[in-house]
Amino acid sequence: MDSLPPNVTDNRPRGEGGRGRRAVTAAEKQQAREVSLRRIGGLFRPHVGPLAVVVAIIVASSVVAMASPFLLRAVIDDALPQRDLPLLAWLTAGMVAVAAVTAALGVVQTWISTRIGQEVMHRLRTDVFAHLQRQSIAFFTRTRTGEVQSRITNDIGGMQGVVTSTATSIASNLTTAIATSVAMAALSWQLSLISLVVVPPSIWLSRRVARLRRTITAQQQRELADLNVTIEESLSINGVTLAKTMGASAALVDRFSASSTRLVDLELRAQLAGRWRMATTSVIFAAIPALIYLVAGLPVAAGTMSIGTLVAFTALQAGLFRPLTGLLNVGVSVISSLALFQRVFAYLDLPVDVADPVRPVRIDPATVRGEVRLEDVTFAYPGSATAALAGVSLDVPAGSTLALVGETGSGKSTLAALVARLYDPTAGRILIDGIDVRDLALTDLAGIVGIVSQETYLLHTTVRENLRYARPDATDAEIEAAARAAQIHDLIAGLPDGYDTVVGSRGHRFSGGEKQRLAIARTLLRNPRVLVLDEATSALDTETERAVQRAFDELARGRTTITIAHRLSTVRDADQIVVLDHGRVAERGTHDGLVADGGRYAALAS
Repeated sequence: MDSLPPNVTDNRPRGEGGRGRRAVTAAEKQQAREVSLRRIGGLFRPHVGPLAVVVAIIVASSVVAMASPFLLRAVIDDALPQRDLPLLAWLTAGMVAVAAVTAALGVVQTWISTRIGQEVMHRLRTDVFAHLQRQSIAFFTRTRTGEVQSRITNDIGGMQGVVTSTATSIASNLTTAIATSVAMAALSWQLSLISLVVVPPSIWLSRRVARLRRTITAQQQRELADLNVTIEESLSINGVTLAKTMGASAALVDRFSASSTRLVDLELRAQLAGRWRMATTSVIFAAIPALIYLVAGLPVAAGTMSIGTLVAFTALQAGLFRPLTGLLNVGVSVISSLALFQRVFAYLDLPVDVADPVRPVRIDPATVRGEVRLEDVTFAYPGSATAALAGVSLDVPAGSTLALVGETGSGKSTLAALVARLYDPTAGRILIDGIDVRDLALTDLAGIVGIVSQETYLLHTTVRENLRYARPDATDAEIEAAARAAQIHDLIAGLPDGYDTVVGSRGHRFSGGEKQRLAIARTLLRNPRVLVLDEATSALDTETERAVQRAFDELARGRTTITIAHRLSTVRDADQIVVLDHGRVAERGTHDGLVADGGRYAALAS
């Protein structure tokens, strides 16, 4: 690589080029498809301390609650038969105290556990959103917007119950079940064996139900994603306009209704999956107390236990089956929710095609001269066997103007996207001031290269906030100066609310030319050293185009400008004109020289 200018520092690790990129192995792709319970548990690792407090509260609550059956036995066997009112008062007061303590501990436990769950959900949502922000343009061109929205909202939202309550439910039910089992064994180990005989088949049935529900859950989330896509595509301003002009509204309603009907069917299947099996388990659980009463009434058991012990034992048994059922249900929920975790983790595991370098070359965008050089650049879009650019080499001196012309599909916009590093070249490199753009931090590069494309996107907010999106710290005076340079200030000032006017969904309040000028003002507010104008004046009428072009001519002084245009009248004064043909440089030179040569440019200009 060339020596670096004196205004930058080379922090790249030797031998890496500072890019930190590597191929994703087949094993890593397989790992991204599988979800382990250990990885899910890792979501809670930052909250070990609060979780320990929750577990301690659960243990304390379970231990305190175990006093109730023994108090009940004392009431039945001692206080009532002996008519001991002081003892009865103390025992009943103890029952109330146990209920009060466990209730208070339950409130504290719920508060802590819910807070932990919500923090985990917040971090998961944020991590997915941040990771998707790092994905290249290629990811979003091949992925439906509704699908992305569904992963963040439906999938993560569906995980909320599991994330928020699973850990505490397991701890609470497990602790209660163990404590109850110990208390039951203390009362009668023989009856305890009868009670626990149903546990193994119940676990087996629960696992089968869980696997069934996991499959249905995956189908549900895919159907929800399709529904989101239909909503996003059909109810946007562009979608509604297209549907009305094509008479497709009825067909869209039918499509939406069919998708919603499939969701109804899947929800019924999810709710009824294994319901008969679980109902059988519930019947068996209910039959065990009757069996115990039967055993206690047999002649061989006569006199072996008191009425109080029998009542206390059956109360404990009911207290055992509740946590056991809870544990089984939690297991079903966790396993069935693995489909949701799998879809979310699949996004988190997506490789970043255009990533920040491990150790970027630090540079102050304000000191950049703006020299752009392409060295034997080749690029093919993912999945395409044909190169969009092949062996392109260009030198654009700082402060000069390069015009790219050629027929549709010749590679002009692709070249502009590579300069801004929306994609990385398949081969070759692009340098700004002698620095490979892949060695610059993406935020620094965004401050150096500004793009105004033919497709303008405006946010559904005020004009002022749309412009300030480029520079959040911009003053109102700076915003107005950029708007004046883009020949749009007078129009904005004439609006009912001026710069505080809401532009509407995707800027549909404004005409194509007005949106284009707002986009130009937004880019100019960032004050980039390199301007890429990709058909930036294509939507403007002739008079407005001349005014904006005059503003660009003034702003281009001392600034490198790469202009892409079909209207050759806008590029005839460029310092250098390059004609692209099927991704290759066919001609280069000035307007007069290329016209005199009588080649492709002359044919386009005629």
